[in-house]
Amino acid sequence: MREWKILERNLPESIFVRTYEERIDLLRAAIVGPAGTPYHDGLFFFDLAFSSDYPITPPMVYYHSYGLRLNPNLYDDGYVCLSLINTWDGKEEERWNPAISTVLQILISIQALVLNEKPYFNEPELEEAAEAEIYSDAYNKEAYLFCCKMMMRSIQNPPKNFEEFVSDYFRQRGEGILAACEAYSDGRVRVGRFNETEYCESESDYCRGRTRSSPLHVSAIFKALMEKTYRDLDAAFANNSAALICTSNSNRVRNEH
Repeated sequence: MREWKILERNLPESIFVRTYEERIDLLRAAIVGPAGTPYHDGLFFFDLAFSSDYPITPPMVYYHSYGLRLNPNLYDDGYVCLSLINTWDGKEEERWNPAISTVLQILISIQALVLNEKPYFNEPELEEAAEAEIYSDAYNKEAYLFCCKMMMRSIQNPPKNFEEFVSDYFRQRGEGILAACEAYSDGRVRVGRFNETEYCESESDYCRGRTRSSPLHVSAIFKALMEKTYRDLDAAFANNSAALICTSNSNRVRNEH
């Protein structure tokens, strides 16, 4: 299938795909939440199904929500709202064009346009609301808490053909994710703005006696929720490491038999 060639050549390092020899009408993808957003370090799974008249019509896209609504465009029933797959009334040039549109564009659009820095504003009319930035900040906090819950649920119940990937991914990223939870809980950085390298450097400076910048205001409720999330994640990561399984490096586009 032409699409697989495009994916093999151009897939970003933060998107992973599984295809199936016996079901070329199906594809499963894992998208890593982008840095600088409340979705950073999260794993987001999508199934794409191609009808017999593809590419005249776009593939149907299903989101593995784990029962959580953490973005206006991603419903807890798996529905994905996106102009490129004709599930949102966008401009004509934003909608599916069978002559030029690709699966790669769909995956990149989800990562860049849906999982963005301020998802509250994915609903256009909300931009005009009074105190919109305050609501946006509150939405980011809730989205990050849900993102952490989804991490734990994906460890417990990873999508088929991504079991080893999920386990290995969170072994590698667990420490950084916990550091982000700690930083958000203490108000040392705004939710979504965590940078592990900068954070570690600032903590080293603090330990050497240098002054730490004034923390952001954090409500008692958010702090308590974040501290509980830290404990729950820590336990989930520990269990994941204890269940170590042998993994091997694999291509980011893997064909399953």
